[in-house]
Amino acid sequence: MRARNRQQGITTVEFSIVGGLLLVIIFGIVEFGRLIFTLNVLQESARRGARVAAVCRFRSDGPVKAALFAPLPGLTTSNVDVQYFDEDGSPAGAAEDVSFVRVSVSGYRFRIYLPLVDREFPLRTFTSTLPAESLGVPKIGEPAACYEEGP
Repeated sequence: MRARNRQQGITTVEFSIVGGLLLVIIFGIVEFGRLIFTLNVLQESARRGARVAAVCRFRSDGPVKAALFAPLPGLTTSNVDVQYFDEDGSPAGAAEDVSFVRVSVSGYRFRIYLPLVDREFPLRTFTSTLPAESLGVPKIGEPAACYEEGP
């Protein structure tokens, strides 16, 4: 009986050690899932922005609005860059010269939310390049592929 009384609290100590470790592993799995989700959203932002840039008016703000479709914390218009290129890959100066559009999402910083870990790190640049289509100039008798709201 005496040995049993000495070991009564050992179960609580073991549970606190194993339970704490288990919670850290579970939070780590959740954070990893959040990181994968964020990477997917940033890639989709670049793709959507490029798609809208290919069909909207030259240098409109539609591609940037399309790229910001998901409310990620810290993702702003300053993270989105829209570029227009001619057939040689040089920057295009006019809508008539545009052959390709490229949208890049860069400078996004991912913050880890784990107990005792307060870290933020930059993610890579996400880029999508597409051939230019109508650039907001519809064929005669068809509605414009992209429209912008009033002034």
